[in-house]
Amino acid sequence: MTLGLAAASAMMVACNQKPTNGTTAASADTETTVATPDIVYVNSDSLLANYEYFKDVRTRLQSKAEQKEKDLRTQAESFQKEVQRFQQNAGGMTQQQAQATEQRLMQKQQQLQALQQSSGNELMTEESEEMKKIYDRVEEYLKQLSNEEGYKMVLTYQRGNSAILYGDSTLDITTSVVSALNKNYESEKAEADKKKTEEKKK
Repeated sequence: MTLGLAAASAMMVACNQKPTNGTTAASADTETTVATPDIVYVNSDSLLANYEYFKDVRTRLQSKAEQKEKDLRTQAESFQKEVQRFQQNAGGMTQQQAQATEQRLMQKQQQLQALQQSSGNELMTEESEEMKKIYDRVEEYLKQLSNEEGYKMVLTYQRGNSAILYGDSTLDITTSVVSALNKNYESEKAEADKKKTEEKKK
């Protein structure tokens, strides 16, 4: 079932017939012209799975999240030990000392909870910003590609979450798009590495 997708190609056929020895023999010269489709699509799942820039961003964010989680766990364990020490020593404290220690521990617990919340929000914000950069990169390239190829529309397809239930595979440009994006990214990384090397030499 095709939902509003334009045909992948148009064929123009010219047929010439010539009589031979009183009989008619069909001799057809067929000329085929493949037109550029107006509408193509990109599989977003495959694009992200194979786009090297996205892989690098995902690795960096995962490493950052793991480090933050490790730091928070260390602080939480340290706090828990303080609580245990207080519980063990509370019997030897004056009421004023005990109240002051309880208040200090409560404040520290609130600080840890606030830190955990802010760390989570920071990671979510950074992830959102990075995803925007990724889609901006893809969109910029697809605009350039559409101008070059004459595409009128580039749709995005995601299995289980798309308005496109079926699309002819000839309209799928995912592989070529990923290849071009990776090539551009490799050039950017090479240029960035070159600049770093030159700056170190200075």
